[in-house]
Amino acid sequence: MGEIIVRHVETSDAPALQRLYAHPEVYRDTLQLPLPSLTHWQQRLADAKPGLHNLVACIDEQVVGQIVIELNQSLRRRHVATFGIGVDPAQQGKGIGGALMSAMIELCDNWAAIQRIELTVFTDNQGAIALYKKFGFEIEGTSRHFAMRDGKLVDAYHMARFHGV
Repeated sequence: MGEIIVRHVETSDAPALQRLYAHPEVYRDTLQLPLPSLTHWQQRLADAKPGLHNLVACIDEQVVGQIVIELNQSLRRRHVATFGIGVDPAQQGKGIGGALMSAMIELCDNWAAIQRIELTVFTDNQGAIALYKKFGFEIEGTSRHFAMRDGKLVDAYHMARFHGV
């Protein structure tokens, strides 16, 4: 396996991200919908909103994961960020999620003055929960029937990590 390189996303990454989020094991654990179009991803990458930082992980120049960090733009919540992450199922367990999380935390803690990073994760996504706990995230609460997945309403945890607390 080659080295994991984390870099800022490029518009040319749209086809790779479309393939990543078209995988059932990826979209089922996010709020993405199945069958994303290439046009959707091209537009998302071309029209990034303020406060959005989009990173990809690559091995041998192939995109194998993505993390999108959203720095809250509200005056009273500028100390808060949230994120979404996806890793190619064929590459899971190889440190890609950890590399993306490290890059995100470095950005938030050392460059963006973020004090709180928050997320939601489905309660049955044990791999992701373990990853988040490894990076200091704690479960703050549970939302019952948070989202529709595979025809059923599923629960989600709200988790957060605090910098300097």
